[in-house]
Amino acid sequence: MNGMEKNNVLAGNFIDRRALKRKDDDWLDNTLNQEKTLFIPIWNDRFLVNSNPRKLVFLKKYELDFSLEKEYKIFLGFFRDHPIFAIIMHDNTQPPFKVFGEFEDLRFLGNTITADEANLAAYARGLAKWHTSQKYCGYCGSPTESDKGGNARRCQNNICNKSLFPRVDPAIIVLVTNGEKCLLGRQAGWPKERYSTVAGFVEPGESLEDAVCREVFEETNIIIEKIKYSSSQPWPFPSSLMLGFTAEVNSEVKQIINLNDEELEDAAWFSRKDLLSGFPKLPSKMSISRSLIDDWIKSNGSKKD
Repeated sequence: MNGMEKNNVLAGNFIDRRALKRKDDDWLDNTLNQEKTLFIPIWNDRFLVNSNPRKLVFLKKYELDFSLEKEYKIFLGFFRDHPIFAIIMHDNTQPPFKVFGEFEDLRFLGNTITADEANLAAYARGLAKWHTSQKYCGYCGSPTESDKGGNARRCQNNICNKSLFPRVDPAIIVLVTNGEKCLLGRQAGWPKERYSTVAGFVEPGESLEDAVCREVFEETNIIIEKIKYSSSQPWPFPSSLMLGFTAEVNSEVKQIINLNDEELEDAAWFSRKDLLSGFPKLPSKMSISRSLIDDWIKSNGSKKD
């Protein structure tokens, strides 16, 4: 499959981010007060939704029951021709805005709402989590403050005065095949019988292809070749970018599975028939891991192994 044609859950080009407007404080202040502007409340990392039909709830400014302090608003861009701000709320009290719906976790919500809303929520959650982790400057330790419409933070030490920007952690995820079987593994803490593709974070000074080879070998002892990029998926839990690949076993080397780094509890080869039988249990349909597996199953769907 051409990776440019793949639309994974949470991914998609649905938001006009208007990045040039982030520096314009007057424009941001004016936009906050426009009738057309909408707000997405994020309470304890959850999103407000209703179920008839299932969708995100967007609020008008007059519907918000607290003052819009600079620290708590994030300009996301334009969505469906509306300026959109995320409003971050962190507390242990009862959830607000009960009259409009209920707050739900994006992990369970992502593949039940529309693709564009899922993409918007992923963007908002990623920024919200970044803000909570960057309260202090990594250079001098001084407090930081939201900047550029919530798309940056600035150190409040006048000598340091560093601008901090959101970062994402690249992680590879790969479906390895050996003829009519694919390689899946499971971690000890996962639900019973759940297996998934090999994955891991890219290390400094490492290409994506090198990371794919290293992770597969470290986790399963398998040496691979013919690495091909498939597609990517933003994964804001809290700040990863999943880069999906396929690869094949190197047929010139004797291959025996061994859990070298003990990160996995088990790893094994599974046929399409195995995967369609109900064992192993596969990852969530929201994940790029499941997408890679499903694509492989469909690629030879007429064969029943």
